[in-house]
Amino acid sequence: MSEITIKTVEKRADLRRFIAFPNKLFKDVPTYIPALNFDEMNLLSDKNPSLEHAQRELYLAYKDGKVAGRVAAIINRSVNERWDKRAVRFGWFDFIEDYDVFAALLDKVVEYGKRYGMDEIEGPFGFTDMDKECWVIDNFDARQNISTLYNPEYYIRFIERAGYDIKCRWQQYSMQANQPVPEKVARLNKLIMEKYHLHLVKVKTRKEIYPHARKFFHAINSSFKDLYDFVPMTEKEIEVYIKEYIPFVNLNFVQFVEDENENLVGFGLSIPDLNAAYKKAGGNLFPFGWYHILRAFRKFDTIDLLLNGVLPEWQKRGVHSIYYSDMNEAAIRFGVHTAYTNPQIIGNEAVKIWETQYNTKPLMQRAVFGKKF
Repeated sequence: MSEITIKTVEKRADLRRFIAFPNKLFKDVPTYIPALNFDEMNLLSDKNPSLEHAQRELYLAYKDGKVAGRVAAIINRSVNERWDKRAVRFGWFDFIEDYDVFAALLDKVVEYGKRYGMDEIEGPFGFTDMDKECWVIDNFDARQNISTLYNPEYYIRFIERAGYDIKCRWQQYSMQANQPVPEKVARLNKLIMEKYHLHLVKVKTRKEIYPHARKFFHAINSSFKDLYDFVPMTEKEIEVYIKEYIPFVNLNFVQFVEDENENLVGFGLSIPDLNAAYKKAGGNLFPFGWYHILRAFRKFDTIDLLLNGVLPEWQKRGVHSIYYSDMNEAAIRFGVHTAYTNPQIIGNEAVKIWETQYNTKPLMQRAVFGKKF
């Protein structure tokens, strides 16, 4: 039998191998979208501000002298305190179709957790909910996007064989982005805005987004606070995400709903379909990756609904419908025919609008898995 060796990532060269591994493993998979190496380096290095309340160790698996898998063991102390648990997370978990490689990597995560007093394991997760999380559990060949994890079917087969249970499920949808806003919905939106003195913020330049950006991420902290394993982002994390997300937002698909005192109560941010551009870039901005991404910003007919939410005190008042309808109208104006949602936790209030007011199609389900040890 071939020997499997697990090595801790310690040197920068090891980290580069860690980041490059899935790009090689899935290079022939049409739906796999490589992450940008620059972003991965910042997330996994000591630069990540999440390490003020989290810790991690990275591992590479070798078989017959070649890299055969990778995994990050993460302990997020803020999550454990907020949700009263002692969990170690696995993330950045990729491996060849070999159960022994899979098991050896997972054993290292459990070993790491035990070393620090943990008693359960769950994942795939990142450091925060802004990182990629949750594996596809059906429709494995469906379209991915740049903010979601790709995984083949054998990942699920292996995790179930290892005795892990599903801890939470997500649903993604596709929809006709340029479908006309139903007259009934348009009338209802107008009544809601008049009743609660709400208005849509229209931004004309990227510079205009930044004054709203911090309010936007604070709104995420409030609106997502009861979702599975969520903890509020710190100010330093918010700074990172402002720099990471805002440059990719298309101004025509920015929906901020504010009250009469300019308090943000609901939000929707969408980005152009960058899948093909990221595929061509292959994880690298230079020498030509930036060109492919810039070109995708200028010409697109598909969008990804990146982030959306409503403050808890404003939920069940129809605010979701206001910014979704505005997105519909923008799609009609700019020739966008399809929109894809990011994963939505099944049972979440925000998901209901997809199933009741718009002609949507389920795209795929996702899940995180866990186990006591």
